[in-house]
Amino acid sequence: MERITARYYIETPYPVERAATVLAGEQSSGTFVAVPGETEELKNRFAARVEQIEHLETVAQPAIPGASSPDGLYRRAFVDVSWSAENFGHNLPTLVSTLQGNLYEITQFTGLKLMDIRFPESYANYYHGPRFGIDGCRELTGTDIGKPLIGTIIKPSVGLTPAQTAETVGALANAGIDFVKDDELMAATANSRFEDRVDAVMQVINRHADLTGKKIMYAFNISDEMEPMLRKYEHIVKSGGTCAMISLNSVGLSGTKRICDLGELAIHGHRNGWGMLNRHPLLGIEFPAYQKLWRLAGVDQLHVNGIQNKFWESDDSVVRSIASCLDHAPLDKPILPVVSSGQWGGQAFETYRRTKTTDLLYMAGGGIMAHPGGPAAGVAALQQAWEGAVNGLTLEEAARQYPEFGQSVEKFGNLQFDRA
Repeated sequence: MERITARYYIETPYPVERAATVLAGEQSSGTFVAVPGETEELKNRFAARVEQIEHLETVAQPAIPGASSPDGLYRRAFVDVSWSAENFGHNLPTLVSTLQGNLYEITQFTGLKLMDIRFPESYANYYHGPRFGIDGCRELTGTDIGKPLIGTIIKPSVGLTPAQTAETVGALANAGIDFVKDDELMAATANSRFEDRVDAVMQVINRHADLTGKKIMYAFNISDEMEPMLRKYEHIVKSGGTCAMISLNSVGLSGTKRICDLGELAIHGHRNGWGMLNRHPLLGIEFPAYQKLWRLAGVDQLHVNGIQNKFWESDDSVVRSIASCLDHAPLDKPILPVVSSGQWGGQAFETYRRTKTTDLLYMAGGGIMAHPGGPAAGVAALQQAWEGAVNGLTLEEAARQYPEFGQSVEKFGNLQFDRA
């Protein structure tokens, strides 16, 4: 029988082998004491197995509260544990309850983080995964291979009327942008009913597509209860839209998968709330495991933060996240990394140097909207920055060569350049 293997980074005040056994027992057939019916046959079929232990360092202070160490030391290790796929079948919520669930409550652990998951071949056969992914999003936006999709977020986050939002979208479309999205805080407000916003924005997008042949992608935030989400999704489809946005951690796996299974719109997965799942180094879930769950659910685009971002996440972590989205496992269907958070053209050079890919949706809010030459110049500046980065220019060389990008550098990079 096929097995699913999870890798954990643990810290424990007890011998690692004992703690790993507790982990495997708690999350499968076992409990803290033998119970009637727990036969050897049952355990052989359904019990989790500790597959591998990699001992790491010991420390004198626990990462999070738990049991006190008898010898004053807390042991860290990587632990691989596997489960028979029979335990949960193709049921993502039960899978998550098994691989995470009560583990975070157990006193034997003063640190526990789910690092990665390996799925068996049957999952690739069962789950469709992203319907559009990287290639489909390029096709929908008319973005050439070798260039990132350039996108922005409507700002102010809330407060604009549908007409004001549509006016902004029109200016961005004329500037040659590929992608625009609602802010995650914007679903519907007193002065911007969802259907009215969709109608106003899509009228501008459809008219622009008729004139130019390029249809920009707008990600309307449909995050809601299940029935309203379905109605919002259908309204986007009827209006000629190509994308819906879901706040993944708020909507959940089941709701997201239900929307993804409809298959008519690209799904932009926003991971707001990510910090509470990952920020502590010994608690929560690491991005490679996280993105695999959402890829199985069918999300096409997923936020990864950005180089030199405005949040806490390190550049190394962002680079690993981008690589995990572009990895072909599981499903042999990469997911489009969404680079965001305090981005402007200046980070394009380090992003390309570290990742060597343009299979990205590169998002800039203020980096476009606050450009001294206006949003159109802001879009041009990002396009120029990426062209320069791919062609091997330094930031300084690109700033001298491209006028709009040079203006960005002067404003956002606080550097002055002689572009004569």
